[in-house]
Amino acid sequence: MVNTRHVIEVFLRFLALGLMSFGGPAAHIGYFQHVFVQRLQWLDEQAYARLVALSQFLPGPGSSQIGFAIGLKRAGLFGALAAFIGFTLPSFFLLYLLAVVSPEYAQEQWFAGAVHGLKLLAVVVVADACINMYRSFCRDAESATIAVIVAAVLLIHPSLFVQLSLLALAASIGVFLGKGSAREAESSQGLSWFPLVLFALGFIGLPVIALQSEWLGLINAFFQSGSLVFGGGHVVLPLLQQSVGDLVSSERFLMGYAAAQGVPGPMFTLSAFLGAEMMPASAFWGALLATLAIFLPGFLLLLGLINAWEGLAAKPRVAGAIWGVNAAVVGLLLSALYQPVFSTSVNSTADMAVVLLGLFVLHRLKLPIMALVACFALFGLLSGLIFQ
Repeated sequence: MVNTRHVIEVFLRFLALGLMSFGGPAAHIGYFQHVFVQRLQWLDEQAYARLVALSQFLPGPGSSQIGFAIGLKRAGLFGALAAFIGFTLPSFFLLYLLAVVSPEYAQEQWFAGAVHGLKLLAVVVVADACINMYRSFCRDAESATIAVIVAAVLLIHPSLFVQLSLLALAASIGVFLGKGSAREAESSQGLSWFPLVLFALGFIGLPVIALQSEWLGLINAFFQSGSLVFGGGHVVLPLLQQSVGDLVSSERFLMGYAAAQGVPGPMFTLSAFLGAEMMPASAFWGALLATLAIFLPGFLLLLGLINAWEGLAAKPRVAGAIWGVNAAVVGLLLSALYQPVFSTSVNSTADMAVVLLGLFVLHRLKLPIMALVACFALFGLLSGLIFQ
């Protein structure tokens, strides 16, 4: 039985986040933790930690997978779809519009100012998430050490290989130390085979039929990219460039990539820009199919594995691995707080003053996040108009 009220609530919550979640995947983890764990209490810290750990082990858009799973737990499959649509819709339309209309509006000072204000809010939210997740996941010397070392190494060598290696090493340390707490499984279900079979059919079958039409070729290019990418939106860049390089010029590709970093929500919506570019006669459908195709593999894998993951997470060794991964994720979040969130947002002492005030208001006074969104957007808007 579909709980329509819960589905609508999920959609509206994620739509609000999709409008304000600047900063990339690590920042999104912070936004979700603040809204769904601290404020709404849709799930507890440990359940959220298990979802974060699962997203690190699967290919696809990690933060969107977490959002999809939160929607799934709150309101079933329709809730999961509502979470995906709400979180993705704003950036999808912004990048689609950028592909089909002149990007001149993006050069307006007032617009750039409002975006800058929201980027400053991302600094506040990620800093607050670092504080809260450190308290939750780094309660002993070992986990705190892992977090600090991961942050330091990623600041010096911010590559996907290093990130995945550190996550694997942290998981191994957790198993070796016997960390994490075993518990009774919340679900005794195993794998859900239907979504896994659909994933396999798409991964193996789409390349076979891709040459039969431009549309199948487009779907295949984005489905394969979504199937092979670990580590979030920045990592999908080389795969997509290789897949669509013959159809999208390097100049337009880089424009879309730059725009994807400047809009809220998941960076995988770069696919909307590229899909519209590849199918100019049917730009909207090209954008829509490309976006669905790149997100679909990660969601099918999540649906196939999430119930089995709940059972596995109850086992002592897996609980230890999750302990290590979550400590490493705190380090990942700490490194992201500086690069790219802080370094691309705070440009002056005035910006830093606003960030400090915002952190105090959010962390100590508990002002609702939407009120902060309005305040930061207004600050940026006024700054853009004053210095125009």
